[in-house]
Amino acid sequence: MAQVSREIGRQVGILIDRHGDIEQVVVGNAERLYLPDFGRMSESGGRLRGLRLVHTHLKGEPLTEEDLGDMALLRLDIVAALDVSEKGLPGDIQFANLLPENDDKKRYQVSEPVSVHHLNEDFMGLMSALEDQFTQLNKGKGHAVKKLRFNDHAFLVGVTTESSAVQDERLDELAQLAETAGVEVVGRVVQRRFQIDPKYILGIGRLRELLIECMQADADLLIFDRELSPAQLRSLSEFTDMKVIDRTQLILDIFASRAQTSDGRIQVELAQLKYRLPRLAQKKDRAFSRLMGGIGGRGPGEQKLEIDRRVIRDRISLLEREIEKLSEQRRLRREKRKRNDMPVVGLVGYTNAGKSTLLNKLTNSNVFVENKLFATLDPTSRRLRFPDEREMLLVDTVGFIRELPQELISAFKATLEELNETDLLLHVVDISNPQCEQQMSSVDKIMKDMELSGIPQIIVFNKIDMLPEDVEIERPESGHYVCVSAHKGTGLSDLVKMIRHEIGKAKKTTGSGENTKKGRKQQ
Repeated sequence: MAQVSREIGRQVGILIDRHGDIEQVVVGNAERLYLPDFGRMSESGGRLRGLRLVHTHLKGEPLTEEDLGDMALLRLDIVAALDVSEKGLPGDIQFANLLPENDDKKRYQVSEPVSVHHLNEDFMGLMSALEDQFTQLNKGKGHAVKKLRFNDHAFLVGVTTESSAVQDERLDELAQLAETAGVEVVGRVVQRRFQIDPKYILGIGRLRELLIECMQADADLLIFDRELSPAQLRSLSEFTDMKVIDRTQLILDIFASRAQTSDGRIQVELAQLKYRLPRLAQKKDRAFSRLMGGIGGRGPGEQKLEIDRRVIRDRISLLEREIEKLSEQRRLRREKRKRNDMPVVGLVGYTNAGKSTLLNKLTNSNVFVENKLFATLDPTSRRLRFPDEREMLLVDTVGFIRELPQELISAFKATLEELNETDLLLHVVDISNPQCEQQMSSVDKIMKDMELSGIPQIIVFNKIDMLPEDVEIERPESGHYVCVSAHKGTGLSDLVKMIRHEIGKAKKTTGSGENTKKGRKQQ
């Protein structure tokens, strides 16, 4: 092999299985070897592929980053570089192998160069020991016994031009989203860059390291904390040969699993199709085929991933007409409420702020609540009776989240229209959350984009029972706020008094309230 490599002036490699048989011969150029695409996830059995790569180096260089990257990408047992002399004789050889997860955070080990004539390594014993370590570590993590809904083990990826601390907070929320979707998070990576890589988001070197970390952690899914363009999704999927989804797709998946009513399912399907339509352009690529099924591929629209784009557009048009009908039905119900002169109060806030729990406490209802993001998807209305026998309607809507996908906002137009006709908004804030200020800002931005800023608002600081006693709550700029614990019922009487006062003030100013609503629409 060394003699042939020197004669043709190119690197030559052989792939050897664990029986000692040569599976493939590979030829590159003078600087590097071009390996075939085996597909990282196509192997069966253990964590390693069962193939060793032995190849030549013509310039006396040690194992390169590309050699180590190929080892990680293909999960090779070993990659070895054989130095070839000017006369075509084999000289020193150097080899490397991947390592299971360890305390030293080492991803691989590289041997010192040794003469090929003095090489005396028990490679089969080394491979057997490594396979045992991989197996024991994965069993220790519970992967073999814990039953997940989709058996996805995910690595979270955040790339930022801001501080790493900000991105860490964003990944905490992404981890909550993953948990809500039934995914087990086994690792995370944050990279701070001056400029986001337009093709791979991460730097290529960090992406290679990430693949080794995924292998060590037994991860089969990458979740990026940003929306990926179709080209980026394709590039990442092809490079890693893993399932890759973005934050938007994860949220859409959660909505698909949460939608219970026909209204909700229609709106979710429309959002999914609008998100996937531009990604159908590359539907014949393997990158796109990996989106089928499991996390990111659930819901009413999943059977449409491989059908013609024209049919997808027709389906979108049909769903949009259905949503227009829903909008008209909601408009008629609102007209009926106006005739009955019933005030309407809307609950808004960040997801998992406790809106549904507050609705239950105020109205003695039994709306489904859960300590997960987006536990409420379909809107819920309940009557609240004041002590003087007057009534108002309390409307609970889907929770907001930072950078709420535009596909969801447009698809849930019929649902969110309910907020435009409210007399008062209760902005529920989880005051115990360390990121409550950022969450309030995200909700305020969404409400401004939806032209809801002109509606009177009370800020409801919820979950005060989870705060330390010595913590002081800063007064918001609006001045209208109340502190409550929806779970324990603390402060709810003060909230009801404030609601009644604000609605009464609005009625005195506008009579039936129509002038205020018309003025908002004109603005």
